[in-house]
Order: sequence, then C-alpha cells, then structure tokens
Amino acid sequence: MIIIGNFAVFTIIKVDIHLQTPMYFFLSFLSLTDVCYSTVTLPTMLANAITGNIRISFHTCFTQLFFFVCFGGSECLLLAAMSYDRYVAICNPLHYRVIMNKRFCSGFLAGCLISGLLNAIFHTWMTLNLTFCEDHHIRHFFCDVLPMLEAACSNIQSRQVLLHVVTIFLGMSPFLLVMNSYIHIIITILKIQSSEGRQKVFSTCSSHLIVVTIFYIAGMFNYNGPSSGDSFIIVQVSSVLYGILSPLLNPIIYCLRNQEVRKAFKKAMTRTQIVMKRTRLHNLNLKNLNLLCPIS
Repeated sequence: MIIIGNFAVFTIIKVDIHLQTPMYFFLSFLSLTDVCYSTVTLPTMLANAITGNIRISFHTCFTQLFFFVCFGGSECLLLAAMSYDRYVAICNPLHYRVIMNKRFCSGFLAGCLISGLLNAIFHTWMTLNLTFCEDHHIRHFFCDVLPMLEAACSNIQSRQVLLHVVTIFLGMSPFLLVMNSYIHIIITILKIQSSEGRQKVFSTCSSHLIVVTIFYIAGMFNYNGPSSGDSFIIVQVSSVLYGILSPLLNPIIYCLRNQEVRKAFKKAMTRTQIVMKRTRLHNLNLKNLNLLCPIS
C-alpha cells in the first residue's frame, strides 16, 4: 500500500502539467523518499514475521541502518523545506516565483539529500565502532541506532550524547523552522477578512501540518526516548508511527485533502480507462478480421 500510494502520487505529479510547481516538486520527492525508507525495513520485517526466522546478518543489519537513517534524515529536512515553501506562498505571494525558483528548489532538495547521507555515514560509523557480544539481540523490528546501542557490550554513554546532539541539530532545528513558518502563516491567515478565504488557505497547509506533527513527534520520541528497560516499548511504538504510519498516510492525506491532486488523479484514471477501451476494441477488431479472413 505504501509503494502503490506514494508511486501513484509521484507519477501523477510528474505527468500532469498543472502540478509543475515548487509545492508539488517537494511533494513528489517526499513520496519517493517514503517509498525508499519504507522498503529498507518492511520487507525484512514481513519476511521474518512470515517465516519465523528472526535472525538478520551483520552486513544486512548495518546496510538497513545506513539507508533508513539516510532517507529518514532527508525526509525530516524535506518536510521543513515544504513548510518554508508554504510560508513564502502565503506570506509573500508576489515574490513566490522569484524566491522559489527551480534552481533554489533543486539546491534545497540536494541539501536535504546530502545532509541525510552525511547523517547516515556518521551514525553507521559510530555504531560500527561498538563492541557487540557473541550472542546479541536487537529489541526492535529493524536495525536502528538506539536498539543497536542497547545491544552493544561496550560503553555507549558518549555515543548516546552524540546521538542526542545530532537529533537536536537534525530534528529539532527543522521542527523549529516548521513551527516558525506556521506561526507566520497563521498570523497571515487571521488577517484575511473573508471566512471562505481563510478556510481555503488553511486547507492547503493543514495536510502538511498533520504529516509534520506525526513525523517529528514520533521521531523525537524514537531518538530521545528511553534507551533501556520496559519503557523501551515507547521507542518501538514511535518507530511504527514514523516508519510505517507516516509514509502510509502521506499519499492519503495529500490526495484526499488536495483538490488539484484529486482532479489530476481522476483525469489520469479517465485517460487510462479510455486507452484500455481502445485497446480492447482494437484487439476485438483484429480477432474479427482474422475470423473473416483466415490465413492459410
């Protein structure tokens, strides 16, 4: 469902000429990022659940850790970029095209991806330098930083401090940028005199705000939550929220609450049905022709 939903959003945005704007540019790559970091963890988890074999190899575990942290960090920054786009569109609409030009958006996206990559390299290198016991268990359904630290036999205090520092830098800073953007957006919305105008502007931002709230709060609980004991279940639940629920809800929230995406989706479905009907008629005509004029 995650793959189908997010790929559908990505494809519709890339195909429909009316959706070639900065907002949908970021949304298309958000969908692609959701597919990538969900595919890193969920297939292995489902295979383990079906077969009952809960073992994972050392190299697969660290590969999973690297790509999950990479795509998760990139999405964290990408959501902040989307909030800035909404801030400029609502609070400074006359200069929107000038500020959010193609070069700026591409640079913003590249910055998100590079930061996510550097974050993944740092966390993977930090975890690789740990000493693990001969028989170690990860109390999680995939290999993530905090469960790996808990499974280690060596001293992890300094690495926990580094994890919190990086989480504040990569998680809290974008979250504050998002909150700052929405504070200015709400102030601007309240200045709009007509209730219909306020409702229209707020509806364009509410979907993004829902996604951001789920993702950031769950992410902060995950990397700044309890590191051991029975309360470690909070980390596992928060991982489900931002690792599974968030990418599953993203296409649903954006499609159901966005008229332009809904119209583009209906248009694409109509075109597909027309093509399928024409193909069936063409095949039927060929079949009838072969019956009338058999080839010896």
